[in-house]
Amino acid sequence: MNIRHLIVLSAALLFAGNALAEEGEALLKKNNCAVCHNINNKTVGPSLKSIAAKYSGDATAQAKLEAKVRNGGYGSFGPMAMPKPPASVSDADIKAIVSWILTLK
Repeated sequence: MNIRHLIVLSAALLFAGNALAEEGEALLKKNNCAVCHNINNKTVGPSLKSIAAKYSGDATAQAKLEAKVRNGGYGSFGPMAMPKPPASVSDADIKAIVSWILTLK
């Protein structure tokens, strides 16, 4: 593989990562998740970065978090319960949001 191919591949991966971040953050806002969650700081719910850190290295994190978001729950980050989202929040949106959260450092 020559240098030109590596540059094109690197640019494509960077663009894909930026698109994921933009989509994840937009869906977070669209679905009102930002009412309780902030990227860097704990508010009503845990920060998104603390969620990513807690599940870092867990191969089952995507599925666990998708289920937790869809069904709501409590106890992972303290006594405050996370309510179930409205049925209008699609599984695809939840999947994209969780994927994005797990990329945060």
